[in-house]
Amino acid sequence: MLAGTAVAEAPRESLRPVIREDVFPIALPSLAPETSLRPLLRPRSLGQKVSVVPPVVNRTAREVPSAVGKVCRDRDLQGTEVGHVPGKLQGCGIRRGAIKLYSVSGIPLSRPAVMECDTAYALKKWVEGGMKRSVKRYGGGVVELKVAAGYSCRTRNHKKGAKISEHGKGRAIDLSGFDLKNGDHISVLHDWGNGKKGRILKDMHRRACGPFGTVLGPNSDRYHKDHFHFDIAKHRGGPYCR
Repeated sequence: MLAGTAVAEAPRESLRPVIREDVFPIALPSLAPETSLRPLLRPRSLGQKVSVVPPVVNRTAREVPSAVGKVCRDRDLQGTEVGHVPGKLQGCGIRRGAIKLYSVSGIPLSRPAVMECDTAYALKKWVEGGMKRSVKRYGGGVVELKVAAGYSCRTRNHKKGAKISEHGKGRAIDLSGFDLKNGDHISVLHDWGNGKKGRILKDMHRRACGPFGTVLGPNSDRYHKDHFHFDIAKHRGGPYCR
């Protein structure tokens, strides 16, 4: 280098990370507001294995209005009063006392279901004496009921000319699966007849016969391959369970 010759300083490289558009062509999604920010890794001491804790997601935070409270004179049934529900078809509707149920015995529904109080009482009886006993400690227990249908003004199995479904009277609820505390899921469609989850589902189905007058599952017909149908209809020969 010659004395007195100025040397241009190389531009400093930015320390800001660069995201290549050819690798990430779209913007990365931000964390949903209802997702817990609890750390995924528990502190560990030297020599201990790191355990991964699945994030807790509050699935009902955006759905539950402030007016939700005790319904049907039962603290274990949380919802809102609906009252009279008119029916679009003859034979449909709920004359009075209808509710929109959000949770039962501390377990939220994936979406609120409109029903009569008697249906809610039967659901509570099954949740406490049937579902919980069937699941026990598996997966940490059920944290959400996946609702396939509540009140719906329609005929049975949507068949033209058929009788009005119990759903059209607020006397039925359909469940397609159950979310567990550890993040796992029990699905009627995928787990019926398969392993531990299949045995749990069959025991749930069996224990529903009594609290409900009609219990239908995958073995009943092609219309119930992916869910349990529970209703409180009364039959001369006792509960009808298939």
